[in-house]
Amino acid sequence: MDVDREEGNHEDVKRIQVRFVTKLEAPFKVPANSIAIPSNLTRLGLSSIVNTLLKSGDSDWNTEPFDFLIDGELVRMSLQQFLLAKGISAERTVEIEYIRAVAPRKEEEPSVHDDWVSAVDGSSPGFILTGSYDGFGRYDYPVMVWKGPGLCTLVLEGHGGALSSVCIINAEADSQNVTAATGSKDRTLRLWKFNAENSAHDNPTKIRSFKILRGHKASVQCVAANTSGDMVCSGSWDSTINLWRTDDLDTEGGQVSVKKRKAKDQVESQLEGEAASTLVGHTQCVSSLVWPQNDTIYSSSWDHSVREWDIETGKDTTSIFCGKPLNCIDVGGEGSSLIAAGGSDHILRIWDPRIPGSTSPVYLFSSHGSWVSACKWHDKSWFHLLSSSYDGKVRLWDLRTAWPLAVIDSHKDKVLSADWWKDDSVISGGADNKLNISSGISV
Repeated sequence: MDVDREEGNHEDVKRIQVRFVTKLEAPFKVPANSIAIPSNLTRLGLSSIVNTLLKSGDSDWNTEPFDFLIDGELVRMSLQQFLLAKGISAERTVEIEYIRAVAPRKEEEPSVHDDWVSAVDGSSPGFILTGSYDGFGRYDYPVMVWKGPGLCTLVLEGHGGALSSVCIINAEADSQNVTAATGSKDRTLRLWKFNAENSAHDNPTKIRSFKILRGHKASVQCVAANTSGDMVCSGSWDSTINLWRTDDLDTEGGQVSVKKRKAKDQVESQLEGEAASTLVGHTQCVSSLVWPQNDTIYSSSWDHSVREWDIETGKDTTSIFCGKPLNCIDVGGEGSSLIAAGGSDHILRIWDPRIPGSTSPVYLFSSHGSWVSACKWHDKSWFHLLSSSYDGKVRLWDLRTAWPLAVIDSHKDKVLSADWWKDDSVISGGADNKLNISSGISV
């Protein structure tokens, strides 16, 4: 079979024999025989050919964007240029694997807040937790459940300052018994319990926190929970990391007192807790935290460092310096071992701490035009992660290419926070006061 496309419909364009293969199930499979195609085709031309082949076997086929890999690397130039750059002979039949393109298929109607959306957490498939500069933490159910976009069902009241971080502690638990933690510029953390299924549809239900955690001497910048959900950690502008227990009981190492306040002529009791321990080592703001195993915390800081902490000893066992202030950190990828971090120089760096004696990044992604505000690995992929930036964009990355897979440009101002949601969506909060949802992403 010989295929012509607009990109290669010239007599002097060399043709090469290729065979398209895929791990996708039917109806995404094309015939296994080889075909001759123009060598100057790019990804769009290759995608057009695969869609033509699929439609020839299914008249009802709807066009689908695809990405392409040769020898495990994504093709981001013309086929001829790629083969030449990789030293692959064009005289043999080239096997090209195609996968569904990792890009949003739909932009949902944004959920508008009263101020900057500074924090988002999409770790629960049933709802989204957001924090805003309006001083409230709030979570919005997905549009399909609550009949329309922009519907806030609960307002978590109590913080005296802007929200800087939100964290769903038991994301895998029943959505009727949700525990969450929030950090604020009022120097406190608050713990909340609520039923995500039992909310008013007409007006948001307002609830109070069940516990206030005090101990930081400056704004709380970030919050993360351990895998068992019995503790959270917080990073602050006071350069420390505090560890806190999340239960409502007095336990050894963490003092709990009960404070009473008047609300609507009723006296309400509220627990207050102190830190169980403090990790000291950073010299500037602790900007981001992740707690992937119960015995290990990773932190990033404006002191230019990424640190790995041993919870039992309270010491940092690994310190990586990159020379620039860092805003965000996440751990994931192959073996959940790769460290991603971004900061003031617009670059998303990825380190592999399994490489002995090396503190150099194994990947550098430099397409952003301003500070990187957030980065997040996809839970079910070794290759995919996202990053957001003050340049107003969210970018989706694959370790198999240096170019972004997709650029989400739905905000009109800085993007302050971003996360994956339900495996196939990206949520992001911005200085345009909006929570945006980009859905239909195939990973």
